[in-house]
Parts: sequence; C-alpha cells; structure tokens
Amino acid sequence: MNEPVLQPLGRLSRSLLAFRRQRNPGLFLKTLPHIAVSALAVTTLADAALFRDQLLESIDNAQGRIFLAALYLQDDTAGREIMDALYAAHRRCPEMEIAVFVDWHRAQRGLIGKAQTANNATMYREYAARFGTGVKIYGVPVQTRELFGVLHLKGFIIDDTVIYSGASLNDVYLARHGRYRLDRYHLIRDPVLAEGMVEFLRRLFVGNDAVRMLNQGEIPATRVLRAAIRKLRARMQQAQYRIATAPLSAGDVGVTPLAGFGRNDSELNAALVALVRSATRKVTILTPYFNLPSVLRGAVGALLKRGCSVTIVVGDKTANDFFIPPDEPFKTIGQVPYLYESNLRRFARAHQRHIDQGLLNLLLWKHGDNSYHAKGMFIDDSASVLTGSNFNPRAWTLDLENALVLSDPHGLLRAQNEAELERICRHATRLSGYLELESLRNYPEPVKKVLRRLSRTRLDRLLNRIL
Repeated sequence: MNEPVLQPLGRLSRSLLAFRRQRNPGLFLKTLPHIAVSALAVTTLADAALFRDQLLESIDNAQGRIFLAALYLQDDTAGREIMDALYAAHRRCPEMEIAVFVDWHRAQRGLIGKAQTANNATMYREYAARFGTGVKIYGVPVQTRELFGVLHLKGFIIDDTVIYSGASLNDVYLARHGRYRLDRYHLIRDPVLAEGMVEFLRRLFVGNDAVRMLNQGEIPATRVLRAAIRKLRARMQQAQYRIATAPLSAGDVGVTPLAGFGRNDSELNAALVALVRSATRKVTILTPYFNLPSVLRGAVGALLKRGCSVTIVVGDKTANDFFIPPDEPFKTIGQVPYLYESNLRRFARAHQRHIDQGLLNLLLWKHGDNSYHAKGMFIDDSASVLTGSNFNPRAWTLDLENALVLSDPHGLLRAQNEAELERICRHATRLSGYLELESLRNYPEPVKKVLRRLSRTRLDRLLNRIL
C-alpha cells in the first residue's frame, strides 16, 4: 500500500479569498486544489443493499487497514454484521489497524423517541470482552452536549479505497428487514485520497485527551473531559486534510476533501457557497431536511435572479426519521418534520414566480415507509459534492462535517451523475407551488399546539438553528 507525501490544503484558503474578488465565478473550480484521480476509479453504487454488500466485502478482503467514520454504529442486526466482519478481519490479519470513529454522546444513548435500552457502547464492550482488543472504537466528543454538536464526519477507508456515504451503520441505512433510508454511495479507489483521509483521523483524534475508546478501559463522564473537549474544538476549527495535489490529465477528475467546524472560517462552508455561486446554468441540491443557512439561501436566490435553473430534492415530511403517523401517540419529537415542511412552504411561497417560470424545481421524495437522507450538490455538469452535511444551520455551525468535491471539467462522470440523480428522483414529485404543501391549519392538533406556542415565543427560530 503506497503512502504518498501529503501537504496541507493551504492553497484553498487563498483560492477562496481570491474567489470573493473574482468577477467571473466560473473560475473557482479552476483554482481549487485537488487530487488527480482516474475517472475509472470512481464508482456510484445504486442502492443501500449494494452499499452494504460492498462495505462487508471490502472489510472481508482488507489487508492493511480499516478506518470507519460515522455518526454511529448501532446495536442491531446490521450493526452486529459490521462488528462481526471487523473482528473476523482482525483474526485473519492480527497486525491490521482497525479503527472506528463514532460520536461520543450518540454511542451512549438509545434512539430518540424510542424506549431506552442498552446503548451502542454496551455492544462495543461486549464484543471486546468476547474477542479481544483488536478493533478500536473511538468516541469523539465534538461538544460537551450532543444538542450542541456531533461528529458528522463520513468515510469508510479500507486499504486504498474510500467508500463515501452520508449513511451511518444500522438496519435502515443498510437495508435490513425490508426498509431502507436512501443515501448516496460512492467508491473511490485512490491511495492518495485514502491516505489523506486516514491521516486526518489519526492526527485529529488518535491520542487526543478528549477522545476515548468506548470498548476498552473505563469510560469517563463527559464532565471530566470538558477542558480537553474545549482544546479539541479549537483544533477542529483549524483542521484540514493534507493532500498531494497534481494537475489533471485527460482521463482524470479532481477530488478535494474538505472539513468544516464552527461558524467562522469554515473552509467547507465557504467552498459550498462558492460552488453554488460559481454555477452558470444549473444547480441541484439534495437535502433531507429543508432548513438552508441564510448565506446558502441567498446564493440560491441570486442564481434564480441570474436565470439559472435550481433543483432542490428534499424528503417529504412522511419520509423524515421522526415522522409519527397521526393515528399513533404523539411525542414532542414528532413536530420536527412539520417544522421542516413549514420552512419549505415559506421558501416556495417566496419563490412562486420562479417555480412558475420553471427555474426553481422543488421535488418531494416519498417511497412507502422508507426514509430519505440524500445530501450533496451537482454544479452545472462540471462538479459534484459528496457530503454528510444536511445544509442547515446546525451543520454550518455546530457539527464537525466533511465533504468530497469532485471537479469534472471533461464530463467524465456525467453519465454516472445523471443515472444517480434519475434514481433519486424516481420517487420524487415536483411541486407546482406552495399551496401543495400543508399549512399549520391542516396539521394534527398536537402539532398545531406545539408549533403555535413555538411561533409565539420565537423558539421555532432557535429550533431551526439546532435541529
């Protein structure tokens, strides 16, 4: 396995500053530093079942290293499949480095709105007690409380292959038991990218006082780690991937890994806004929860004024993780899908003219009792973004996020991108206007009561910042 010399992405900050002064926004992609990757090394997987099979097969065939980063690895059928595969890989290659990075808080609680059961960390320790310490599972506390931010980095690096998805690891993300949560799934086989993503995880988390293993030793209370977490936050605000940049040849695409944390000076946030502003013809945005940050909403509005086409594919409220059917007992968390729908209705109403003109296409995704979690962007036919970011104020300010920007000046990935977007939109319906969305008066009585109270006290604005 090759280990290339990696360099900091320092040029990105300068290119973003230069972009703000450019009159031609299309120049942004040309100044973005990147890894040169053969287009033949990039593969889009069609669905969650193929993603699951590829992940398990890659773990089974691993020879040198396995690094997995996700919000959580859950104690359920699919989660235990992953755990079994990891420990089998260790038995096969005892010298192989196997590390899993999950959110510290999420690993130590059950599902929101569900009956409290043993948490995921209990499963991690159970496996370690049975099979030994060959698999290291790190809990990363991005904040002192989960409400104020989580580890939202994504990426599964196995040897020299990166499997990138916004998915976490549980039954619904991995399409077990007849249901799935739609995400995006990509394979990139490149040693430079793989090494850069592994190096980032090692440099930022391994050996850090705030980051503790959840399956070995004593798990301290979060309050004991407060000072260390503050120092970790300061490091995360400055952290970026180190990559070896190279010019693109005729058969290459550029891949730029980016990280972002905090309200100020986030290179990821700045790059996402710059990419939207750089569009000359069309932009497609995928987000499960409609709650765009104001700067991104403004960039979309500016595109529409310029006559660019904008498509936003968002989950129907019934495709939200927290949707509770009206015939079931209401829980407070059940208001969340309605809050997102209210945001979308206001946005659609403000841009009804652009919808009528065909410039703005708002698509609602719904497929049976499955849920929607697809995220990312397509910029003209020259760039795409793979990310776990929800494009909302929480992702913009509280969570630790990452993304891969794929620059494709020769259109080598266009057919893959079009096929992927067609699959996503197969179960999506275009809105002809804001009146097609339910308003507050149509909502179930418990939802009406909560949302009216939030609106009177303006707490709905606070919730939009932290959900």
